Amino acid sequence: MKSQNRRSFLKASTAIAAAAGLTPATANAGPKNILSPNRMGVLVDTTVCIGCRNCEWACKTAHGLDTPPLETYEDKTPFDQMRRPDTTALTVVNRYENPENPELPTTVKVQCMHCDHPACVSACIVGAISKQADGAVIWDTDKCIGCRYCMVACPFQIPAFEYNKAIGPRIMKCDFCTERRGEGKLPACVESCPVEALTFGPREDLVRIAKDRVRHAPERYVDHIYGEYEVGGTSWCYLAGTEFDKLQFPKLGVNPAPGVSESIQHGIFAYFVPPVSLYALLGAVMWTSRQRGDEEEEHS
Repeated sequence: MKSQNRRSFLKASTAIAAAAGLTPATANAGPKNILSPNRMGVLVDTTVCIGCRNCEWACKTAHGLDTPPLETYEDKTPFDQMRRPDTTALTVVNRYENPENPELPTTVKVQCMHCDHPACVSACIVGAISKQADGAVIWDTDKCIGCRYCMVACPFQIPAFEYNKAIGPRIMKCDFCTERRGEGKLPACVESCPVEALTFGPREDLVRIAKDRVRHAPERYVDHIYGEYEVGGTSWCYLAGTEFDKLQFPKLGVNPAPGVSESIQHGIFAYFVPPVSLYALLGAVMWTSRQRGDEEEEHS
């Protein structure tokens, strides 16, 4: 009788677990990281930027965020403090003093760098973040479980979480205007820049353009293309007339940023049991126990 109960339990558990999708193949959510040689990027020339913040307005408009009228962006008081992208603004512009020319400060646009080997992609245990062939690092709300590991992993401190939303909070960050580009349009920030401080194109071409600018105007630029090699390379690259650490760019090595091996992290969660599956297993245990109790009553 005990062996029969045990067989009943195993059959019930196996059937319900299979129905709930409790298999390593379905539970394992490996990251998608496509590194295409034809991926796109943006070259940001901070020596050209005039700090108009049109890019901030265009980005908010393109992503349906609460957007004040364009003329309000003429207000320069936001430059009084250093800002970071957040849930209300996927890109911001900061201003820094220029010791060589105090009347001509340096302004820097900040957004997701769309790394070639994104730490956020490696950190996400359910594959909600992916690197696309076009260069964009995007987030899938249908897969996200809100663990926020991507926020911890990002070396640029970019992803932001909608803590103010009790239902359906999202991870917010620049998505490289994936939908706009799918329609053949430029990224909103690039299209809105009045001085062409932002250049959109194949990343390989942008690196060549940047090197040409540094070579032809060494007095204008520091000999460093930020993003060419940092953390294995990024889709967004920068030129500047002063050292990047003075513009609060993080000092990063050339090795990819992921702090946890994908094979280890995603292996750990290969057998992750989601709540619905756990409840199914508990139900199997309860069903088997009830069956055993009924059988014992019949033979008592």
